[in-house]
Amino acid sequence: MDLKELFRDDDAVSPVIGVILMVAITVILAAVIASFVLGLGDQAQQATPQASFSFEYTEGSTDGEGYVTVTHDGGDAIEAQELYIRGSGIITTNDASSSYIIRGSAGSWDGTNSNHDSGSEISAGQKVDVEVSSDYDIRVVYEPIEGDTSATLAQDSGPDA
Repeated sequence: MDLKELFRDDDAVSPVIGVILMVAITVILAAVIASFVLGLGDQAQQATPQASFSFEYTEGSTDGEGYVTVTHDGGDAIEAQELYIRGSGIITTNDASSSYIIRGSAGSWDGTNSNHDSGSEISAGQKVDVEVSSDYDIRVVYEPIEGDTSATLAQDSGPDA
């Protein structure tokens, strides 16, 4: 091998590396623009609250019916108007809906089937009683007002489910 020939050789790797870098930058830029155009950037800002709930079933006087006490055990406080109890086996007085709307106030968590109080928060220690049949299957669902998504925070099944 001639050492002088090595210095005269014009072949190099830099054009190949340049092309690869240009393609990589273009792909990354296209992905960032597409995420904002498709609204994926907004969804990252809507965080689901981290909260834990416990369930305690108490048998009622009527055979096969009772109630579940749902307690917010800890974690983030959640706006009352964004929290629902849904599922099967829920006994409601005014319709056959499978959604139990939780109405909250600052000092208590009142489980009536009516509109939410705006501005009230459900925080640790608050509880609600939900009338259910013994084969219930319920979930505590978080639905933000400004979003079209929902998340199940906790779920429970009855003794006969």
